[in-house]
Amino acid sequence: MLSGQSGQIGLLGDGDGKPRTEAPIPEHLPDRTTVWSWPDLSVLLVEDDQGDALLVEELIADGAPGLPVRWVRSAAEARTRLAEQLPDCVLLDLHLPDAHGLETLGVVREYTDRVAVIVLTGLDQEQIGLAAVAAGAQDYLVKGRVEPELFGRALRYAIQRKQAERAAAALRTSQMRAQENARLERGLLPTPLLRGERSVDIVARYRPGRANALLGGDFYDVVQQADGTVHALIGDVAGHGPDEAATGVALRLAWRTLVLSDIFGLRQLQLLEEVLLAERTGKQTFATLTSLILRPSDHRVVVTRAGHPGMLMRTGARVDWVEVPGGPALGFLPGRAEWSTYEIALPLGSGLMLFTDGLFEGHTDAGQDRLGEEGLLELARTISAADPAVFVDELVRRAEALAESHGGLEDDVAVMYLQWNHRDLKQDNR
Repeated sequence: MLSGQSGQIGLLGDGDGKPRTEAPIPEHLPDRTTVWSWPDLSVLLVEDDQGDALLVEELIADGAPGLPVRWVRSAAEARTRLAEQLPDCVLLDLHLPDAHGLETLGVVREYTDRVAVIVLTGLDQEQIGLAAVAAGAQDYLVKGRVEPELFGRALRYAIQRKQAERAAAALRTSQMRAQENARLERGLLPTPLLRGERSVDIVARYRPGRANALLGGDFYDVVQQADGTVHALIGDVAGHGPDEAATGVALRLAWRTLVLSDIFGLRQLQLLEEVLLAERTGKQTFATLTSLILRPSDHRVVVTRAGHPGMLMRTGARVDWVEVPGGPALGFLPGRAEWSTYEIALPLGSGLMLFTDGLFEGHTDAGQDRLGEEGLLELARTISAADPAVFVDELVRRAEALAESHGGLEDDVAVMYLQWNHRDLKQDNR
């Protein structure tokens, strides 16, 4: 029997008084043939009339046996109860002491993205019920016209529809995020701009971090001038997320603009740091990068390094670690940093592999040891593939395999391999 006060209804409550957490969205929604376990669900009844509440109790006893129900008499009490714990469904009377008509739906509107709502209407209020469904409720029931079987089916379908809506909304959000990430990635990882006959062969790879990791700020670019001089860049904005990715895009675009404006070397780094300081969202954001100028005339490379890891130089079966003198990352010492340029030889048949730190910061076993720079060099020396693309792909694959026990490589990985193009240019550009 009803106590006449807000609380649990008769024998249908679970009586433990423990808060119930929000019901998760199952991977596979139950179909019409599924046997529902009503005691595993919960309902909040918002109804000020004790007689109508008793009617709902009888419908539940016959149509949804064992279903726990909490009963409140006003919109204010409903807000309090919903703030404490979320049920699977709200049975909502549209005429309460402190709310009337469709405004009553506003009581649970804040929660309608997570909770199914069935409104309860009088015999002459079906139009209001339809309007409530249009405003976000899953269904409406007319008091006095509901049989137990219909009640149980309506309750079950309302919960299923809400679960399906939430799953569809999550899918749409995921798809939109993927599209946004794809647009950002195109800005971070552009098509090389090669003017004139191609001077270098380029292998570029980008591997996003492990599942559910946020988009990072790894970026690279290549520009070849008409005289055959090639400018290459690889960089990494510290952190993960859309702000860091957007900052990476800004730096990459600024670098290409500076190259096309014939601004190179130390002045280029100074201007890139100014861009970073203007674009970053926090003082803790900095960016590492390595910039190369490859001269085909004498097979030498001018290297400018700002806090970025070294490179791998591969000549035949030999692999060496190359780390020239440099300076701090952009944004680390704003306005006070000092950088230097350094020249190295890159003979015909040799290649330079640049990468971001995500390639060697992965774990190597079930413990906390990381691959590190020395480990990456040793790993590279075990790969005998002559083809640069095969070499790069195999190195990334092996690094990821070592980190498998920790879920794979957590950080994004950008890789760029450059070697002189000494093959028949006409054949290459067909």
